[in-house]
Amino acid sequence: MKRFILIIVSILLLAFAIFFFYRYYFVFGRGTKAGELNFFVQKGYVWKTYEGRLIQTGFKPQNLGGVQSNEFQFSVTDERIARQLMGSSGKVLELHYKEYLGALPWRGYSVYIVDSIISVTDPATGKKVPF
Repeated sequence: MKRFILIIVSILLLAFAIFFFYRYYFVFGRGTKAGELNFFVQKGYVWKTYEGRLIQTGFKPQNLGGVQSNEFQFSVTDERIARQLMGSSGKVLELHYKEYLGALPWRGYSVYIVDSIISVTDPATGKKVPF
């Protein structure tokens, strides 16, 4: 009987580990988004994470007759990328991100994690800015 319980507990632990990995560490998708960086902050009570919002061009109606701007909310885990984004508010950015199925508190509030900056453009001059 003890052996049977040990096998059942082992199977349940393995199933939980597979579920946890798939839900929180499996990269569901990769992509790029471009738009004006609205804000970028570091916040959190226990885990300080970097959170930002990119306003994309165009409008997307949420419901019939309504107008809403396209917003891309994201998190950043890399300190180097976070420092670059801190000084880029108001500029047009093209960001590469990974999409996960679930958010972890130490990784950020969003399922979208920006892992690199592709380009930074100054909207006043229209020229690319070195970053």
